[in-house]
Amino acid sequence: MPTGRLSGNITQDWEPVVLRRTKPKAADLKSAKAVNQALRSGAAVETVRKAAAGTNRHAAAPAAPARKLDETTEPAAVERVAAEVRAAIQRARAAKGWSQAELAKRISERAQVVQEYESGRAAPAQAVLAKMERALEVKLRGRGVGAPLAAGGGK
Repeated sequence: MPTGRLSGNITQDWEPVVLRRTKPKAADLKSAKAVNQALRSGAAVETVRKAAAGTNRHAAAPAAPARKLDETTEPAAVERVAAEVRAAIQRARAAKGWSQAELAKRISERAQVVQEYESGRAAPAQAVLAKMERALEVKLRGRGVGAPLAAGGGK
């Protein structure tokens, strides 16, 4: 009758575990501490200066940049407000005695938008030009820029 203990030879089937130190990584070998330690011990140390080390220059990319590819398929310059349109806006606004901010308020735009149109930095949007035409009562699109609008708001 078993008493709860095993009888006979008891053997251990486990393999021994051996702990080893990991190899040092390349970055650890290149550190200043590792290089100094190697110099002190008399080991051979090779130092190589990289071509553009410590400068702000980068190697030229072998492929064409995306900008050059885009320029070949799309126009490079964005259309800006024409000089005659800029002058017409300024003359009509001055004739009514309005400031840029007041014109912007009347057309429900920011004052910066009017300033950009008058300085020629804005890309012309037909909706904004139409609002300015109605407010200033001056033609700003098509032929006859600067001419007064016909009665009834037509072009």
